[in-house]
Amino acid sequence: MTRKMMAKVSELSMNQANALHLQQEVREREGELEQCYVRMEKGEPPSEEIYRGWEKMMRDETRRTTDKQTAIMAEEAMEQYTIAGGITTTAEPRPNAYIPDDESELPIPRPYGSHQPFKPHEPGSSMRHIRKPIPKPIEI
Repeated sequence: MTRKMMAKVSELSMNQANALHLQQEVREREGELEQCYVRMEKGEPPSEEIYRGWEKMMRDETRRTTDKQTAIMAEEAMEQYTIAGGITTTAEPRPNAYIPDDESELPIPRPYGSHQPFKPHEPGSSMRHIRKPIPKPIEI
């Protein structure tokens, strides 16, 4: 036998071994498929692996939807802090107009003018060094 024939024979034996392995794998998969059908008829998930994959897919889907909702809410919050002209600020918006309660007028916002309501800011970090006053009881 020549080397060429030897190479062809060894290649053929490798292909036959591969075919036997693939046939065995097909039989195993068909058995798994039959078990999946039996479990599905009973109302159970086809297999534990498929059930875990389904749970993971549903968990990822709910996470994506919550991420989208939080992104939309964050975007809406950022729109609240956008001033005319496209400038963004972190200051909380304050009212500059009020709607009158009069029955005779239309409910159109009326500007406050120079007498806007006072809104104090949050106390700073240095306030922790100051004692809180103890109110004296009022005697009548």
